[in-house]
Amino acid sequence: MDMHLSGKVAVITGGSVGIGLAIANALAEEGVDIVMAARQGDRLKDEAAKVASAHGVKTTPVVCDVATAAGCDTLIATTEALGGVDILINNAGSGSNETILEAPDEKWQHYWELHVMAAVRLARGIVPGMKRRGGGGVLHNASICATQPLWYEPIYNVTKSALMMFSKTLANEVVKDNVRVNTVNAGLILTPDWIKTAKQLTTDTGGDWEGYLQGVADEYAPIRRFGKPEELASFFVFLCSERASYSVGSTYYVDGGMLKTV
Repeated sequence: MDMHLSGKVAVITGGSVGIGLAIANALAEEGVDIVMAARQGDRLKDEAAKVASAHGVKTTPVVCDVATAAGCDTLIATTEALGGVDILINNAGSGSNETILEAPDEKWQHYWELHVMAAVRLARGIVPGMKRRGGGGVLHNASICATQPLWYEPIYNVTKSALMMFSKTLANEVVKDNVRVNTVNAGLILTPDWIKTAKQLTTDTGGDWEGYLQGVADEYAPIRRFGKPEELASFFVFLCSERASYSVGSTYYVDGGMLKTV
């Protein structure tokens, strides 16, 4: 299926690893030029070069921390220098581990800035350029935890839920300008962070990290496996395209059946 995306320009935050990198490759395969934003400069520049070489597109690495206003400003300035972009994917984020009664204000604030204010600031800075280009698409990578929380990460649950509501309200505001906004709530996706955590947790019990992850999949996902970042990325590509032209302000679950409600 031709997604009619060739020649478009996309911004992806958290674009140097995991889901963000998979989305970058999937969009580049469709002929999209990619602005890849991340904090770790060496890894980012290396991965951006690989994406460009593999798919014959232009990639622009932007070293910045979108959890800060200054980092968002840096990314916005880059998009303006390019003449604007057609697609914004707010993907940067990370899990948390705490209890509500013990987590300090500073930790709450950090995840609020990373998961919510980054999306607010980037929309404010990038969507006007989309409007000038005739429209575009904004996608937010939230989480199934936005509606089906896990007990050990309350801050992640709360901020991802706020991101989902921000996405819905932004969608209602900008759809008149031909800018479509949607949210993707993923379930268990096998990112490097999951593998790192599994290895840490099994170091003292024989190191069967793959068995540990299989146990997690067996417990939470009816499909009984983790999804690949590439599987999730394919869904993002579809939502970016005009093939999904009637998808506005929606939340889509890509979770292997993990969601327990209808």
